[in-house]
Amino acid sequence: MRLNFLFGFLMFATTATSQVFVTATTSKNPVIPDLLADPSIVNIGGMYYCYGTTDGYGAGLARSGPPVVWKSADFVNWSFDGFLQPSAVGQKYWAPSKPVAINGKYYFYPTINESIYAAVADAPTGPFKLVNGSDTFLGTTAAKPILTINGPRGTKGIDAEVFIDDNGDAYLYWAQRGAANLKPDMYTIDTAITVIETKRSGYSEGPIMFKRKGIYYYCYTLDGHEQYKYAYGFSKVSPLGPFTYPENDIITQTDKRRKIYGPGHGSVFSDPLTDNYYFAYLEFGNGGTNRQVWVDKLEFNDDGTIKPLALTHRGVGRLAQTRAELSLVDSATITASSVRQDLIVKPVKDPELNRSENYRPVNAIDASNRTRWLADTSDRNPWVIVDLGSIKKVTRVEAYFSKPTAGHAYQLASSTDGSLWTACGGHADTRVQSPHVDSVALKARYLKLSILQGEAGLWEFNIFGVRPALQVR
Repeated sequence: MRLNFLFGFLMFATTATSQVFVTATTSKNPVIPDLLADPSIVNIGGMYYCYGTTDGYGAGLARSGPPVVWKSADFVNWSFDGFLQPSAVGQKYWAPSKPVAINGKYYFYPTINESIYAAVADAPTGPFKLVNGSDTFLGTTAAKPILTINGPRGTKGIDAEVFIDDNGDAYLYWAQRGAANLKPDMYTIDTAITVIETKRSGYSEGPIMFKRKGIYYYCYTLDGHEQYKYAYGFSKVSPLGPFTYPENDIITQTDKRRKIYGPGHGSVFSDPLTDNYYFAYLEFGNGGTNRQVWVDKLEFNDDGTIKPLALTHRGVGRLAQTRAELSLVDSATITASSVRQDLIVKPVKDPELNRSENYRPVNAIDASNRTRWLADTSDRNPWVIVDLGSIKKVTRVEAYFSKPTAGHAYQLASSTDGSLWTACGGHADTRVQSPHVDSVALKARYLKLSILQGEAGLWEFNIFGVRPALQVR
């Protein structure tokens, strides 16, 4: 997505057929090339996994997207392949917890339709099956939810967060400040329900619990939309409190100067090799269920209190080293078959919101997950062509399509002169994954991607290879 301000790169474009020069941006927020909210991020075995609510399927949660998990070895290059549970497609799946490893199994707590369920799998990528009644997510009436929408003691059975203490005790947290011990079976909730008393009142969801240097931190959301924010308290006694609430207890809130709105429902995770902690959160996006995942570093004062989060477009960048590849699009030009009309984002709560999106083809090669190219809705033969400027050796092509969880089919072709094209990749069947990757060995100046099935748009179109060696006189 694009806001109406400069992100640190130059662009010159006004129409779909104009050629564009672009230099790479340093922005790493958002981290995921898709519309995704309620992120639960965890590091398991050196791999980062991001579970969340797939957005972009409608104006409300009644049409939330299917369940997938994005993964990354370096926190910059993300991918997914298929569904966490194929039969969940068509269900209302949202706000999942992170999974926790217990006795060789991974336990996971998504909200399905209007209730929280316990699910289990042999691997972080699934497939997960519901505990206590069903091998699939489909027809959840066959399984017993562990919490319903009308939760005990005035709580709301959505937005589960699971926490395992150092002694192995398990705890579950949910909306409207609900909390309780989880019994060893990992799906039975202790009847001694706690409603956490917080400094600030009002509706609250997206609870977060984590522990650092012997201190338990409980984070809870307030308000919503552009005014979404997080507050917190801490305890040196127990994951269930009692909690102390410092004077400066707001961790995240809108930063109008940087035009970052509504930092809400997210998670806290840490680097297993350092004392670095990170806060993942959803950002308002273009309103409704059209949000994205942002991550910034979480910092602490000497007394253990949390510093207000500095919201940035820069993000945290690479958290682990992986093999670098040479991008050939840094100085490329791009054209497209058509461009969708710009979107003026409507405020929900803040009349001062001044946000718009454009969908120009340059967005597909700007190295930013915030922007995307979208074809006009009337375009029946959508395509983009990248001109590398001269003939180069191409080794790999990645396509991060818009709305990837709905699936795509496409054709990739190459050319040295822009007139004669040779098919070099793609697939005719519709596949649910991101990115779609073609490993090639060719010389080309032009690459053309034609979308055969799926939403006609690209978050990123990456082309890797070898630049010609410099001539030495």
